[in-house]
Amino acid sequence: MSTVAYHPPREVVAAWVEAFNRADVDGLADFYSEDAVNHQVAAGFVEGREAIRANFAREFATATMVCIVDHIFEDGEWAILEWRDPLGLRGCGFFHIVNGKIHFQRGYWDMLSFLRQHKLPLPSE
Repeated sequence: MSTVAYHPPREVVAAWVEAFNRADVDGLADFYSEDAVNHQVAAGFVEGREAIRANFAREFATATMVCIVDHIFEDGEWAILEWRDPLGLRGCGFFHIVNGKIHFQRGYWDMLSFLRQHKLPLPSE
């Protein structure tokens, strides 16, 4: 009989932040279920662990990103992360954790501020 260790959503998200701050693409991807969805409202949907891994790889190749935790809240299978970065960007993320894996994530942050702070090209109007 196989047992799966239970990790409360708050702990999963705290460990996810540690991997994020190391820019550990493989470590981050391991937090997601095979059929996970990562919906960053400013950037769109990414579906599936391998697509999420590839997306993180692209993002970390584009900019140095750091997540400073302001708060992590937990409610049942959900954890809510309120964060900021050293440049002043703020955001929040909602994580649905099922059996210790992120099944769904939704993040809210300002894409235009991020692009300006990192001196990246702005979208055409």
